[in-house]
Amino acid sequence: MVSVGGVHFKSCCYCFYILFLVLFLAQSNSCFSAKVYVVYMGSRSGEDQNDILRNDHQILAAVHGGSMELAQASHVYSYKHGFRGFAAKLTDQQASLISEMPEVVSVFPNLKRRLHTTHSWDFIGLVGDETTEIPGFSTMNQVNLIIGFIDTGIWPESPSFSDADMPPVPARWKGQCQSGEAFNASSCNRKVIGARYYMSGYEAEEDIVETVSFRSPRDSSGHGSHTASTAAGRYVKNMNYMGLAAGGARGGAPMARIAAYKTCWDSGCYDVDLLAAFDDAIRDGVNILSLSLGPDAPQGDYFNDAISIGSFHAASRGILVVSSVGNEGNQGSATNLAPWMFTIAASSTDRDFTSDIILGNGPNGVNFTGESLSLFGMNASARIISASEANAGYFTPYQSSYCLESSLNSTKARGKVLVCRHAESSTESKLGKGVVVKEAGGVGMILIDEADKDVAIPFLIPSAITGKEIGNRILSYVSHTRKPTSKIFPAKTVLGSQPAPRIASFSSKGPNALTPEILKPDVTAPGLNILAAWSPAVGKLHFNILSGTSMACPHVTGISTLIKAVHPSWSPSAIKSAIMTTATVLDKNHEPITVDPEGRRGNAFDYGAGFVEPRRVLDPGLIYELQPIDYKVFLCSIGYDEKSLHLITRDNSTCDQTFTTASDLNYPSITVSNLKDNFSVTRTVTNVGKPRSIYKATVSSPVGINVTVVPKRLIFNSYGQRMNFTVHFKLNSPSMGYKFGFLSWKNRKIRVTSPLVVRVAPSSMGLVR
Repeated sequence: MVSVGGVHFKSCCYCFYILFLVLFLAQSNSCFSAKVYVVYMGSRSGEDQNDILRNDHQILAAVHGGSMELAQASHVYSYKHGFRGFAAKLTDQQASLISEMPEVVSVFPNLKRRLHTTHSWDFIGLVGDETTEIPGFSTMNQVNLIIGFIDTGIWPESPSFSDADMPPVPARWKGQCQSGEAFNASSCNRKVIGARYYMSGYEAEEDIVETVSFRSPRDSSGHGSHTASTAAGRYVKNMNYMGLAAGGARGGAPMARIAAYKTCWDSGCYDVDLLAAFDDAIRDGVNILSLSLGPDAPQGDYFNDAISIGSFHAASRGILVVSSVGNEGNQGSATNLAPWMFTIAASSTDRDFTSDIILGNGPNGVNFTGESLSLFGMNASARIISASEANAGYFTPYQSSYCLESSLNSTKARGKVLVCRHAESSTESKLGKGVVVKEAGGVGMILIDEADKDVAIPFLIPSAITGKEIGNRILSYVSHTRKPTSKIFPAKTVLGSQPAPRIASFSSKGPNALTPEILKPDVTAPGLNILAAWSPAVGKLHFNILSGTSMACPHVTGISTLIKAVHPSWSPSAIKSAIMTTATVLDKNHEPITVDPEGRRGNAFDYGAGFVEPRRVLDPGLIYELQPIDYKVFLCSIGYDEKSLHLITRDNSTCDQTFTTASDLNYPSITVSNLKDNFSVTRTVTNVGKPRSIYKATVSSPVGINVTVVPKRLIFNSYGQRMNFTVHFKLNSPSMGYKFGFLSWKNRKIRVTSPLVVRVAPSSMGLVR
């Protein structure tokens, strides 16, 4: 045993290294400012929890000149249940030194992640109140399943979280109901069975913490309550948003249990807190984790990313992690890219919230429609002008056309309807533009927003959002009419809008920027104008309508819970496969799904395997299954060596077995990112349908690629039987960019479909890289 500065080290393998660090740091200048870092140390290998904390302090003492006092002061969290590691306040130099220690996988700063902010269930085929039963199956076992939501907390008094007629909490549950501001142990019930909150990472980075509402699991923003009720809310007879979208509503798995892990505060969610939530959730006993949040694109390496790390260890313990793909909308902006995560895009339903816009008076008036949640309407027509005509002070007409703060002249705007613009990817609040118009004396607003024209906003004055085409027609009317007038009506609910579903313009798109051989997103689900529970702390509302991939994620969480209820032994990859291979790429009119705002035909980078179809997921026929060892082989195939693998897994895994490329991972989609001439991919399917069954292969080849499948028929004789097949890709006529197709295994009743995505290598087209 070696003692340095009062710190005892049981292992001698680090002795000289530690002594060097102590001497080096004792002589170095320690005036550099410290910030919070995550030190990730891979899987837990059975250490006692007291030993874990002691070891973390020893590592920190080594970079604090041997001082245990400084080590303990710098310590923030220890991760000790699902994986190993800790968070601490370190200088850049100290972080660099720790990253070189033999037992450390990675060290990364405490980055901030962002939230990816019920007719939807009727639309996708789950009709009913409490049971959401699917014909031919019983999902009553959902009362034994626990969904963890890593989000902004929960408002447990919402009727969506009533525990009426629910049986006792499952005995295996190890979680807790953590007390805090306006929240105590009695705030939980048989529905919301656990609630925790985490803010050490947040407080370490944010200067003004006085703005935090509810230092407890209580939801002060509404987002967490919204996502939890979408996935697992109880039936509410008359859920509505100020009279809009009125009717009965419930979550996908209304009898499942909820555990809330509040990691997200007013400005976002920090890595240190997210990892602590993952660590606890794994120990607590959740079956599924739902995360409607993620990093900004481009995403970092898997083991420098808190969500990827947490979900890797969750998946290794049989917990399915469902996540949102992000709201950046551009090609290649997809996040939450790890193959062990289930990544969800957002699409529409056939319900819209619209306001009528009338230009002119009398029988010659022209009627347009815009998107809105504003319940304010105009009693009479008023003059309409372009906001550019009301420019104020030093603002140019162009700047004022975007209705920026202080950009409007109240003398010119008073009593008028203003036509404002919204820039694509702008951080300017659309709701805020309405406030600017109102403060300038305007009586109404028409907002031209081509990118997100279908996202309804609860404006504070009569308002509506239009796309560029209608917006330009309105501006043309304004400029060519001597005394143009307009009247805007209150919002109303419109059912049966077509086409539906459509991919929301804000939904982030593939390809996967980190590992192109893994298709992301995986599927799409409703995420546009979704009604669900809310926090009365915000606007005194009990229900609200939101849009985002945040709203799509819990739809798939709910569906996954129903599958787990019917097939409790299925692994996360089996559940994921069942949802992916039964999805559809057609809308309700049996036409190809399109993408907002331009209405182009969608592809796998927009919707992954397609739009979820919960009526088919319980009997998928065949599944593509993955075991934890497959992810280890995957890591070897993308460049992780055995040393790194050992640190991550803490077992005897080797890279003796590896894939030719990451395309060989037994994923339900098949992506070839660099086809030069020919390439082959092997997949294994498991029969979970009738014991004796025959499936025939049907292929729609990507343009310019010849695709063949060997064998063409799969003959199964027993349940659980596995069979391999190989897909051969042969380049016929090279062309630029990605091309899309599909492979389906069909029998009389079942279709098991995988997207095919192929990019021809530039060298195969005579191009230089």
